[in-house]
Amino acid sequence: MAKTEAALREVGKQESILENLFKLSANKTNVKTELLAGVTTFLTMAYILIVNPYFLGVEAGMDLGAVFVATAVAAAVGSLLMGLLANYPIALAPGMGLNAFFTYTVVLTMGVSWQTALAAVFVSGAIFFLLTLFKIREAIINAIPANLKHAVSAGIGLFIAFVGLKNAEIIVADPGTFIAFSRTLTSPGVLLTFFGIIITLFFMMKQVKGGIFYGMILTGIVGWIFGIVATPAGVFAAPPSVEPTFMQMDFKGLMNMGVITIIFSFLFVDFFDTAGTLVGVANQAGLLKDNKLPRAGRALTADAVATMVGAMFGTSTTTSYIESSAGVAAGGRTGLTAVFTGLMFILALFFFPIIESVAGVAAITSPALIIVGVLMATSLKEIEWKNFDDAVPAFFTMLMMPLTFSIATGISLGFIVYPLLKVFAGKAKEVHPIMYVLGVLFVVRFIFL
Repeated sequence: MAKTEAALREVGKQESILENLFKLSANKTNVKTELLAGVTTFLTMAYILIVNPYFLGVEAGMDLGAVFVATAVAAAVGSLLMGLLANYPIALAPGMGLNAFFTYTVVLTMGVSWQTALAAVFVSGAIFFLLTLFKIREAIINAIPANLKHAVSAGIGLFIAFVGLKNAEIIVADPGTFIAFSRTLTSPGVLLTFFGIIITLFFMMKQVKGGIFYGMILTGIVGWIFGIVATPAGVFAAPPSVEPTFMQMDFKGLMNMGVITIIFSFLFVDFFDTAGTLVGVANQAGLLKDNKLPRAGRALTADAVATMVGAMFGTSTTTSYIESSAGVAAGGRTGLTAVFTGLMFILALFFFPIIESVAGVAAITSPALIIVGVLMATSLKEIEWKNFDDAVPAFFTMLMMPLTFSIATGISLGFIVYPLLKVFAGKAKEVHPIMYVLGVLFVVRFIFL
């Protein structure tokens, strides 16, 4: 009896600590609800544990196991910091689009080593931290027009979807038309990809929380049954060594190349992805005050620190995840939701055997890339298509990402065309001076770099 009473007092004491730390009652929530919301958020974004090692490990040539650990650590650190510092129900992880830029543009197209690319990620995180510290972020956000922000998001969506279709060999190279629809649609890998797309869309249409993750798992199981996917060596295991990527950043390499565009692209996408996610999820949770985001500086600090920690461990830029809205829909209202999500990522470290067996299979990762691409492309509806001087820069930004296979090129062209058309339209004064500076810098980049 005495032991039971002591246990109850201990539980009450812990709940009191959580109440004081996260203001649960004031936000009309409780520990049980926050736990459910945290697990829900984790399930909706757990696909990154498979997709990110595929991008950086399989495609960019980094160590698969080390990237898996770096992904989980960056997500855990970012989510825990967001919860503890800013008290927001928003989780973080290495960002989709940013990992594609890291792999396909920086490493594979520009020929930059992944060690140097990690150094660029770390520097972008440090700059982001300084911008947050000195409150410069508002000036930059206000300088870049909303149409270009939406175009960048949509363009990355198209790029990611194109990568998924290409990797699955649904879209193939063609000497006459450059690209074409595959003529081998009955191959096992392509059939498994179609199954993955269909089953994931079914889950999404039924509004199943974690639909993308469950789609990948079910596709993997079907692949194992038909011998397309190797059977995992087990379910649980100690986390792989992170030594192959830990603190492997090559800062000297930054001195020997034109890195301004690379660092800016990492910074730009993370900057606005985080800002948009924070505002969107906070608005959904009813956390905005007078249309302003309280503790925004703390939230952006969590993002910047997580990016630097992620680079140190060996992964691309860490950012806030819009999938956090699923946790909010499940009742999450405080940082305790993000804390529980971060703890789930720590637990995921012990499931590497499953990840290892499926991360290199395009038929499993491609459906997730295609559907995430669709979700990101919804930003197209926000663009002012009726204004030609707004529509053209947005169109170039969006279209040139998949066509040039470079996110940075799409951003660069959009930022060059925008001020130029505004001048032609007699609206030069509408353009912020920062946009003119960026436009000139990108022109210089194309000429000399």
